[in-house]
Amino acid sequence: MTGAVLRAARAEDLAGIQALYLHLNAEDPPADPQKAATAWDSLLHSGLTTVLVAEAGGVLAASCTLVVIPNISRSARPYALIENVVTHADHRRKGLGHAVLAAALDLAWEAGCYKVMLATGSKEEGTLLFYERTGFERGTKTFFQIRRP
Repeated sequence: MTGAVLRAARAEDLAGIQALYLHLNAEDPPADPQKAATAWDSLLHSGLTTVLVAEAGGVLAASCTLVVIPNISRSARPYALIENVVTHADHRRKGLGHAVLAAALDLAWEAGCYKVMLATGSKEEGTLLFYERTGFERGTKTFFQIRRP
């Protein structure tokens, strides 16, 4: 991860995050600017979420969002979710994705989380191996989802 700066996202990073997310879901239409600004403010100030970024060459090159969820099971230890893991196509295979994931895991463990979950829609073996090399295990839970009709 030479030359990159790893940090929590800031309010002024919204445009950079939106540009980076084109490398996550290129087919998604751009969000309404006001809705995006409101959601971004909520992400940065909810007290439950941290958006981590790796900045390289003045651009946001990788990111993930960590959500730490309060819990009353497991001795009231929280658990965490990681979502929106993305690395800019020009910056892949440089350790930036691993760096933001490692930072998210560190924050989760510091918060006392007993587990961290991550789901991916990718079926590409390289993507699955990427997550495994970061410490995530396949096949330990069964994941279900439902999407709004």
